[in-house]
Amino acid sequence: MIALEFGPLLITLAALMEALSADDILLEIQRMMKELFELEPDRVQPAARLSEDLELDSLDAMDLAVKVEESTGIAFDEKRLRSLRTVEDVIVALQELLAGKAATEAPLAPARAGA
Repeated sequence: MIALEFGPLLITLAALMEALSADDILLEIQRMMKELFELEPDRVQPAARLSEDLELDSLDAMDLAVKVEESTGIAFDEKRLRSLRTVEDVIVALQELLAGKAATEAPLAPARAGA
């Protein structure tokens, strides 16, 4: 079983998939961006463009990716990281990565007798 740490919480991946909505992920991204880049949460909204609106460069994107990996144990691949343009893109990418991780970690159904 995989346990992930989001902020001060330690939860299992299955619980994370059930518990985190897009709004929850946004709050976590806002927390990370406040910590890393001193961006106020009201600036970090889904439509905000990472480069143009939040003034983040490629090194900042790498810092954010490292922070996400430290918090979740899930890494962005370089191609995916380069495709992120808005906060909404980050939210969607995290949801997809978490869903993919949950699918690979889901327990197998018990074998049926006589099968």
